[in-house]
Amino acid sequence: MKKDLPVYNIRKISDFKSEDIIVSRFAPYLETHPNLCQPHKHDFFHMLLFTKGGGTHSIDFVTFPVTPFQMYFMIPGQVHSWDFEGEVDGIVINFTAPFFKAFLLNPSYLDQFPYFCGKPSTSVIYLPEELQPEILRLMTCIVQESEANQPNSADMIKVLLVALFINLGRLQHENLHLKLHHPQFNIFKKFIDLTDKNITTLRLPSEYADLLCISPNYLNMICNAIIAKPAGEIIRDRVVLEAKRLITNIDLSISEIAYQLNFKDASYFSKFFKKQTGLPPEDFRNSFARAGSCH
Repeated sequence: MKKDLPVYNIRKISDFKSEDIIVSRFAPYLETHPNLCQPHKHDFFHMLLFTKGGGTHSIDFVTFPVTPFQMYFMIPGQVHSWDFEGEVDGIVINFTAPFFKAFLLNPSYLDQFPYFCGKPSTSVIYLPEELQPEILRLMTCIVQESEANQPNSADMIKVLLVALFINLGRLQHENLHLKLHHPQFNIFKKFIDLTDKNITTLRLPSEYADLLCISPNYLNMICNAIIAKPAGEIIRDRVVLEAKRLITNIDLSISEIAYQLNFKDASYFSKFFKKQTGLPPEDFRNSFARAGSCH
């Protein structure tokens, strides 16, 4: 039987104690779940504030150094691993997509924050010194509230999380803020969502433009305005990301991956992958197989 990259749900990590949210100091969380150092996916939102430690961590194959008062954010489906050095501590918060839906009128509330857009380039924040005490206070309050078992504690945690998200959102570069409030950002977001769902079958900008009921030229104009890339390049990037995610499954052959991604054969897929990444699929797999450890 083929083994897929592990996908963890919040109930499994919490030993079925909660279906919606986990809040914990990171050192005991890591001790309980050392398997999470290896490459894996989540089906929930995941965020972590480091207060101590070194080494690296990876989000969708982009590696970042671990430093105190760094925060990172992940959305469901991204690939993640840790490679720590020395003692590591902080505060980790995991929550499901429905956790906020019954609390906020806008079900897309989190989409406005760049660090929840699923792009590694905006997923990691290095907290400036002047903001560190406030962010640490908010996260410590969330930990304390989760442990207190008081009435309405879930709502209090949501309020504290919203305050945290807004404070962190204000750190994002002004240009990012403007792009997220671009008048056509909703169309762009729908385009990205469509690529996530259809990347194995639809490869042309015109196909996505048809689904969005706009012209290919208009789709390109929107994409260039928001992230300075044409639609075709965004689609290629998404194909490469999906290929990387599949390649991490060592039980899938390159031919099987090429078939899943709708390439005509393994040779054509390998040429495409090497052109986009600089590495043949086998070399990428071997380099990734060495990642992920908790020292």
